[in-house]
Amino acid sequence: MPVSRPTAGEDPTVRIQPATAPPPDGQPPAAAGEPFWKRFATRRTGIIAASVFGALVLLYGLDLALSAGEVPRGVTVVGVDVGGESHEDAEAMLREQLEPRLTSPIEVKAGDVSTKLDPAKAGLTIDWQATLDKAGDQPLNPFTRLASFFSSEEVGITSTTDDKALSASVEALRAETDRDPVEGSIKWNGLTPGAVEPKQGQKLDADAAKKALVADWANGGAIDLPVATTPVKTTLEGVERAIKEIAEPAVSGPVTIRGEGKDATLNPPDIAPALIFTPAESGGGLTAKLDEKKIVAACKPQLASTEVEGKDAQIVFSGGAPSVTPSVEGKGIDWKKSLTPLLEVLKKDEGRELTATYAAKPAKVTTEAANKLGIKEVIGEFTTGGFATDSGVNIRKVAAEVNGAIVKPGDTFSLNDFTGPRTKAQGYVEAGVIKEGSADRAVGGGISQFATTLYNASYFAAMTDAGHQEHSYYISRYPAAREATVFQNPDGSSVIDLRFTNDSDTGVAIQTVWTPSSITVRIWGTKHFEVESIPGARTNPTQPQEKEGPKEGCHASAGAPGFTATDTRVIRNASSGAEVSRKTRTVKYNPQPKIVCKPPAGG
Repeated sequence: MPVSRPTAGEDPTVRIQPATAPPPDGQPPAAAGEPFWKRFATRRTGIIAASVFGALVLLYGLDLALSAGEVPRGVTVVGVDVGGESHEDAEAMLREQLEPRLTSPIEVKAGDVSTKLDPAKAGLTIDWQATLDKAGDQPLNPFTRLASFFSSEEVGITSTTDDKALSASVEALRAETDRDPVEGSIKWNGLTPGAVEPKQGQKLDADAAKKALVADWANGGAIDLPVATTPVKTTLEGVERAIKEIAEPAVSGPVTIRGEGKDATLNPPDIAPALIFTPAESGGGLTAKLDEKKIVAACKPQLASTEVEGKDAQIVFSGGAPSVTPSVEGKGIDWKKSLTPLLEVLKKDEGRELTATYAAKPAKVTTEAANKLGIKEVIGEFTTGGFATDSGVNIRKVAAEVNGAIVKPGDTFSLNDFTGPRTKAQGYVEAGVIKEGSADRAVGGGISQFATTLYNASYFAAMTDAGHQEHSYYISRYPAAREATVFQNPDGSSVIDLRFTNDSDTGVAIQTVWTPSSITVRIWGTKHFEVESIPGARTNPTQPQEKEGPKEGCHASAGAPGFTATDTRVIRNASSGAEVSRKTRTVKYNPQPKIVCKPPAGG
């Protein structure tokens, strides 16, 4: 025991100091003067912490053991909570909740269009096992397991897809989803203008749409399908503004067009269909313009008496020589200039009138121009004959129409265009024709004989063939491979025409001379060329076949063989005799069938 000695002034009695106990094994020496209770509290905290940790480890192990083979906690598949369930139970739950969706139409939206799609036809089904496999296995991370008590994870479905069926279904949607842009406009209901609402165009993005369907088709909600849009220039407000400012005032009353000595009235029923609205370049509105042809059609007849028709100079044949009948200058309304202010007039409530502007209308062929055409001698001529009386009526009619026709240098003459429709209304009669190899009748029969005569006259005048067609069957009164036919529809529209072009630097005129037994066509002009026709041999004969004639009006015939023929036109310079061109035309004629007429029943 330690002994302390007294200091100066102290009682020299010896004091004994208590000894300090040594610290337990393995523990650091306690701080001098540290209370016992504090040392005990530190020891207890460690014991508790160790106990809690051990409990957590035990719980973790227990939780891991109990959840082995189950879907991780917090996992949902398109909203169905399958966490903590065995794969079998989870699949059963998913089937119960989701299988009805496999056959229910899917609502889809593409732009502003809503429609539906059949998932079965689109080849969309659910792979149940792959869906649950995507949820994964039980996590080993204790923090992840702890967090699963307070959170959820959506894994979605895994689909199996028939890409061909899906592509077909998506393409089928285009009938409803796709549209061209529609610009705003104005539609008339009688005299009431209505707005056509503008709509931007849209086109389904097929690839993106398929991805969206595969990803979300079983979610149970509407699926937005991507579209590419095409904007429009107009707005509904712009259309409504045009109705108020232009359309409604335009039909608020008539417009008077003052002519020379007579006026025309343009009424609202004629104004409305003549107004044309197109998108304005800016502002979303509409720009108005007028269909001049419709306005003129309504007003021209009313002012026809104020116009003077001009007359072209004509070539007449008197005493066997051509002479010029002078042209007459006309005067007519310049409709383009007259109607220029009309659009502004239509916007007014009062003063709705304008004045017609007149202008001289020179003849297309003036007297001076006709005299300079060089029409002074016959440069081509041809005659045919042997037509029936009724055919002769039609030939005489068409010959009278064509007589005196002028073809200026560079111009092309068309027989169908020049005569227009050849019907009863124009004075043509029914006459014989050949139809499908047998005799028939039609209005205008016989015109082909005139066409053949005109063709040959132009042939020898060295005119350039601009289109003609031979008969299907050979007709003996015409030169083989050097004849023509023409045909029109009942409405007068051209089907088969005869056309030739005047390629010379002087004009030509057509003269026709008709007699009850013949038709002659002469081409007058300035002679530049000599023309020779060289016919070829007839080859490749084909014999006719029998054909039953019509039940009524049948005319038996022996038919005629078919063959191939050629004609060579040689053109030489009229002054030097030098050959200018040589062209051969080959024509194949069908055999004309032998028509057999059956006796009537009981005959």
